[in-house]
Amino acid sequence: MIALSLAEIAEVVGGQTHDIPDPSVLVTGEVVRDSREAGPGSLFVAFVGERVDGHDFAAQVVEAGAVAVLASRPVGVPAIVVEDVQAALGALARHVVRRLGATLVALTGSAGKTSTKDLIAQVLRSKAPTVFTPGSLNNEIGLPLTALTATEETKFLVLEMGARGIGHIRYLTGLTPPRIGLVLNVGSAHIGEFGGREQIAQAKGELVEALPSAEEGGVAVLNADDAYVRAMASRTKAKVILFGESDEADVSAENVRLTDSGQPSFRLHTPSGASDVTMRLYGEHHVSNALAAAAVAHELGMSADEIARALSEAGSLSRWRMEVTERPDGVTVVNDAYNANPESMKAALRALAAMGEASRARGGRTWAVLGKMAELGDEALAEHDAVGRLAVRLNVSKLVAVGGREAAWLQLGAYNEGSWGEESVHVSDAQAAVDLLRSELRPGDVVLVKASRSVGLESVAQALLETGAEGEVAAR
Repeated sequence: MIALSLAEIAEVVGGQTHDIPDPSVLVTGEVVRDSREAGPGSLFVAFVGERVDGHDFAAQVVEAGAVAVLASRPVGVPAIVVEDVQAALGALARHVVRRLGATLVALTGSAGKTSTKDLIAQVLRSKAPTVFTPGSLNNEIGLPLTALTATEETKFLVLEMGARGIGHIRYLTGLTPPRIGLVLNVGSAHIGEFGGREQIAQAKGELVEALPSAEEGGVAVLNADDAYVRAMASRTKAKVILFGESDEADVSAENVRLTDSGQPSFRLHTPSGASDVTMRLYGEHHVSNALAAAAVAHELGMSADEIARALSEAGSLSRWRMEVTERPDGVTVVNDAYNANPESMKAALRALAAMGEASRARGGRTWAVLGKMAELGDEALAEHDAVGRLAVRLNVSKLVAVGGREAAWLQLGAYNEGSWGEESVHVSDAQAAVDLLRSELRPGDVVLVKASRSVGLESVAQALLETGAEGEVAAR
């Protein structure tokens, strides 16, 4: 964070100083909420959780070098005491962002947020110092903590914004007001909580409503291929730039194909020119993500060649998202178990099918190890059934449905689509899936592991990579 005195922080957050002998002392380190991350010059934010109270670690963090604690009560060590720690953290982030003058890019969507955020960050940091959301820390705590890692050298600040209800994104944009806002799609993720796509669109569109006008430099980057997103153009006074396959798109791709290993290759078209891209990521769905990143980069002054070069060099920065690893025995494990919704599940299956084309020539098979997609409400049965059917249509060799009722629906969809015999199987839990795979995998096989985060199927992928094969695992 930029250096601020404890007195200035107290004023910004509306707090009272306690046990601080010298309010002019500067916070020169990071603002942290995990006591293990506290170090010299840091500010520790004490949240009260369900199982742990951060205030209990106040003495420990000061001993580790923290300058003070942002707390809701006196803690016997230097502290700034406020009524609401979360609100104070947001106020501090808003103050720092305003002082920095960095260009703030915010993005949201039902699927692909984290992958696209990682792409944007890698493209922009090839141009200038860039700070971006780590992983999926996209809520009312993670977002301000990310913003507070920016320094005077930061040119671009890329923030992912999540929402579980109307008003969430409006709140986040109030903490960190963006100049460029990107909306990727309106899908089925969290549809059970929102109640329908119209409500999801209403919530996601709060991002473009928060943008400054075109005259003030505001830019809304919208998916031309998603009708709900395209309609958001009427909800903003910012300049609108479209990406996608539509003829109306300002940023588009042609000659899209997948390499033998399942990586997208295409010719990128922007208003400033065209250039060829071959990505390191896996799956055709990343083309749309790349176009979104390219549209943002174009608006920030990058040429088509610069954008294409950066996209071609970009990798995956976040764990368990199409994380492809080849074992020494020739089995390839695709760990995409961080989360799942109907759109991302179908995209992952298509990527698996593309990767399987090369493996089949060597006698390999494709395995889809799938689990529950959470928070789908009344759509759960139909969506799980559709995924099971798609696995059959894509000629996936083996479907392993893991878990309870939702997994049974996955297998039922496959069965009704024509998956007979041993082509699909329903197992009770992750360990049962591991036992099955260990006994049946053979060189050349490609295994996709995917489910909602709550299912914890990453343990299957991790067990498969620990299995086996002697020698060093080669990560691609």
